Amino acid sequence: MAMLEVKDLHVYYGMIQAIKGISFEVNQGETIALIGANGAGKTTTLHTVTGLLAPKKGNVIFEGQDITKIPAHKIVGLGMAHVPEGRRVFAQLSVYQNLKMGAYTRSNKTEIEETLEMVYRRFPRLEERKNQMAGTLSGGEQQMLAMGRALMSKPKIILLDEPSMGLSPILVNEIFDIIQALNEAGTTVLLVEQNAKKALAIADRAYVLETGRIVQSGDADALMHDESIQKAYLGE
Repeated sequence: MAMLEVKDLHVYYGMIQAIKGISFEVNQGETIALIGANGAGKTTTLHTVTGLLAPKKGNVIFEGQDITKIPAHKIVGLGMAHVPEGRRVFAQLSVYQNLKMGAYTRSNKTEIEETLEMVYRRFPRLEERKNQMAGTLSGGEQQMLAMGRALMSKPKIILLDEPSMGLSPILVNEIFDIIQALNEAGTTVLLVEQNAKKALAIADRAYVLETGRIVQSGDADALMHDESIQKAYLGE
């Protein structure tokens, strides 16, 4: 059984249909990439999976439980964390306070401290800047903070929305190395990314979204070498 199953999802913004009956699944331990051009519906898909948007039709099943109608804040408690597009850190709070906010669904203080230590090990720069206001961090550091904050909820699956957006190539490499390390340490990853080349390089499987429909899917390596994908998304 898949960890996350999306079945025949239809999502509208008013009269406009953004998602047109997509289905996909994520198995435990996988890194899955959702790739596609701007406006294809990638972010809308993530927002629907995490309960921020309600679908008109279709279901989202997480670990065998239908979570389609469960509110977003309760979904976090089930073990799903969402790193939104544009980072969305609390600018007026310190790095440390931002990280503590990520653990709001948890009550065991000792375990929270252990997770905090793990986040600091993964992101040494966050520990160096733990008392700094999050709004004064660089774009790359804010992305690390958004990821660290998501990890504070101790998720089984982490959903990342455009983690490379607006970052320099060196930082993009660093962020993707961290995503890969998280996956290798046991966290399942669903990655939405315009940078198809980077996403396919670390994913096990991928789905290609075009104007609200999945038009192709398969092994990430195979898609990387697929001529139509190369032309459309890899600039080759």
